[in-house]
Amino acid sequence: MSGLLDVTTIKRDFPIFNRTIRDGQRLIYLDSGATSHKPKIVLDAERDFYENHNSAVHRGAHQLAEEATELFEEARLEVARFLNSDGSEIVFTKNATESLNLLAYSFSNS
Repeated sequence: MSGLLDVTTIKRDFPIFNRTIRDGQRLIYLDSGATSHKPKIVLDAERDFYENHNSAVHRGAHQLAEEATELFEEARLEVARFLNSDGSEIVFTKNATESLNLLAYSFSNS
């Protein structure tokens, strides 16, 4: 039946689920509030960034900083397209706590 979430197919994109844990049991991870696992395409993109473009974003005038900034802003626009929004509406934070605090602060000052 189309339209259903195919968890088995999705899990194939996440290398960590290929491993087993105690006594050969398959890994089931329920602590996504602490950290979330990444699909291979994300791991590959991160590796490429760290190996070829790693620099502070919006912090330098040298080539690596320019490349890092360009990649960062391209990612912002890609997320915006996915969410059908404007790039200026996309804010990246380092974790859920920072995101919730930013949201609460925004509402308290509006």
